Amino acid sequence: MGDVEEMGEVVEEHSWDSPDSGSYEAAMEALSSFITRQKRGDKSVALPGKYSKLERMMMYIKVLGLEEKISGLRIIHVAGTKGKGSTCAFSEAILRECGFRTGFFTSPHLVDVRERFRIDGLDISEEKFLQYFWDCWNQLRDNVTEELPMPPLFQFLTVMAFQIFTCEKVDVAIIEVGLGGRRDSTNVIKEPVVCGITSLGMDHTDVLGDTLEKIASHKAGIFKPNAPAFTVPQLPEAMDAINERAQQLGIPLGVVSPLRCEDFNGLQLSLAGDHQFINAGLAVALCKSWLQHTGNRGKLFAKEDHKAHLPDAFLRGLSSARLSGRAQIVNDSIPKCSNIASGDLIFHLDGAHSPESMKACAKWFSEAVKQHKNSTLWSPVNSFCTNQLTDAHCQNGFGHAENGNHSKNVKQILLFNCMDVRNPHVLLQQLITTCASSAATVNLFFADGYEAELIYSITFILKNLQCLRSSS
Repeated sequence: MGDVEEMGEVVEEHSWDSPDSGSYEAAMEALSSFITRQKRGDKSVALPGKYSKLERMMMYIKVLGLEEKISGLRIIHVAGTKGKGSTCAFSEAILRECGFRTGFFTSPHLVDVRERFRIDGLDISEEKFLQYFWDCWNQLRDNVTEELPMPPLFQFLTVMAFQIFTCEKVDVAIIEVGLGGRRDSTNVIKEPVVCGITSLGMDHTDVLGDTLEKIASHKAGIFKPNAPAFTVPQLPEAMDAINERAQQLGIPLGVVSPLRCEDFNGLQLSLAGDHQFINAGLAVALCKSWLQHTGNRGKLFAKEDHKAHLPDAFLRGLSSARLSGRAQIVNDSIPKCSNIASGDLIFHLDGAHSPESMKACAKWFSEAVKQHKNSTLWSPVNSFCTNQLTDAHCQNGFGHAENGNHSKNVKQILLFNCMDVRNPHVLLQQLITTCASSAATVNLFFADGYEAELIYSITFILKNLQCLRSSS
């Protein structure tokens, strides 16, 4: 999942005085003042001053006195188009199970901004969030100049993550890139222990370039001298660019194969989908390298047989890692209503936002639906909202099943991510094609003036769900 806050750099003018209250609500109001308004690709307006984004990031870090402290963090830095959040989640869980105090910075959040900052596998507490938020806010506000304005949202959160992890004295910090790599706000890390690049695809082309080679070059921009790097199998043009960067720095580059079912001693990956075997394989390589380069090689082999399956701590981590909104299934029971038969809603949540990630998402969705006996596959919920749909097309926000199976009344709903800069039809076509190849049939909604790929907005669906819940 890309992070939209990294796309623009314009901050609207605000009064940067601290709110009267130090409450969580006040912090959220203050945080909203950082949100950028520049659209992607619009370079007509930018933050004032002569400094680049990374130069300003270093200035913010110096204001907070973090420069030397960050150099003491033992960091795993991960970029990629698909799977970087999952790879980081697996890595965090593995090293936590190895007995280390972990910090994990991820983006974007699903419900609460505190999800972006994890300590020992848990979202940072509200109390600690407020402590670190106002500390960073006040120090940066007190040092605002014409050349150094308050930062945009993602830059602020990145600086705050470094503040949290250094103050909390984590043993390892797993840092997920926001967007790209070379010019990403996280790329102020000078001495990571190890770097990783997940699967690459055509995404954010207006920012990163219109070829896979250019995109890969941006991602490989996180590589640093003396830090080994790992990636997964890539298309030749992407692999060439990654190899070139590694050779320029004189660092080893490992290409990691996906894990296999037999590697797990009967356990299952905690994150669903065949693509997660790729992410898990990369996470294992990153963690092994981190252990080896931090003097913890003994954690790799608790047993004498060095050729045994993965260490028990690795298996526990791979089977317990969590990441909200990635191949996540949430069940929500509906109470009996006068205008709808009682039944269940089953939400399938995934951050798919590119054709490549949608293909993986659709494979997972199809398998999950087929495993649910007598269930009906329902249209994904995301993009358009219309009042033109009639009762013949929908009832209470849901389409009618065409197979006559109304008795179970189970509604399978896929929620995925499509920002306004993307073409939803491209994602939908990939979804429909992949579902069809997996022998799963999608019931399409449609209305006059729209093509068959028409789907509802999340707001529209949630409004209807609230009506259902409030019905007696």
